Amino acid sequence: MSSRELGLLLAQQLLDVEDLHYGLWDADLPVSLSSLAAAQQRYSDRLLDLIEQLTAGIRGARVLDVGCGTGHLLQQLRARGLRVDAVNPSATLNRLVRERLRKLGADDTLLLETGFESIPADHLRNQYDVVLFSESFQYIPLPAALERLHGLLAPAGHAVICDFFKTAAHGQGGAGDRSFGGGHVLADCYRRVGESGFAIELDEDLTGRVSPGIALLDDWLGTRLAPATATLNRWLLDQYPLKTRLLKWLLRKPLARVHYKYLSGNRSQAVFERYKSYRLLVLSLKQAE
Repeated sequence: MSSRELGLLLAQQLLDVEDLHYGLWDADLPVSLSSLAAAQQRYSDRLLDLIEQLTAGIRGARVLDVGCGTGHLLQQLRARGLRVDAVNPSATLNRLVRERLRKLGADDTLLLETGFESIPADHLRNQYDVVLFSESFQYIPLPAALERLHGLLAPAGHAVICDFFKTAAHGQGGAGDRSFGGGHVLADCYRRVGESGFAIELDEDLTGRVSPGIALLDDWLGTRLAPATATLNRWLLDQYPLKTRLLKWLLRKPLARVHYKYLSGNRSQAVFERYKSYRLLVLSLKQAE
């Protein structure tokens, strides 16, 4: 099980949410755990409304949901009358997706249990009006993502990408640098998109609406997880001093990385806004002149 899969399952069990993202936060929404589900639904609604606009007038419009998680957004896409397929490499999450599809009676939804870059060639038939990447684009090498899109998108189709990207500050070594992993370098993405025959129809900066969710997580890490971790550490040292010290020494490097990322105070809203840009992009194939 990957860390992302673990995070989604824990979010379901601990917070009663279906999605693993920070949501969209506006001034009318208090930044609290009780508002997290509402913020996440605002994120989903933004994508749903956009896809509905892009497919307006297309009879039997087809969508491919890339990295569909537990299938929560897939279910909402279907509820809006869209034909939806999905691709997801996680066997753990796909069990949840199949159960959701079974309850929906969604026999017409195809679940491709593979990575996006490994979609079989016989499926690349330019059949999708929208290919959706909701926090999944960052996990796919850019050349492979853009190459596969050429085979999946209908001639007038669109790719919708909502995800983290690295800013020009990434790697400069400032406080908190690399405390947030993931994401392609934004400038490199723009360049490669242009070179690959795509046009950017929409480029919406959502960083300021996403970052309050980072502040919420940072507060939870500082006020809940850090004290709980310290308490557990003291108990283990008291009960099993030699074994605990030996285990901590053996795991010193991964423990140091975890501490830096999650417990050092570097995972803050300000650090996120410095090193990450959260974008909503819509790509289309350039039309021959």
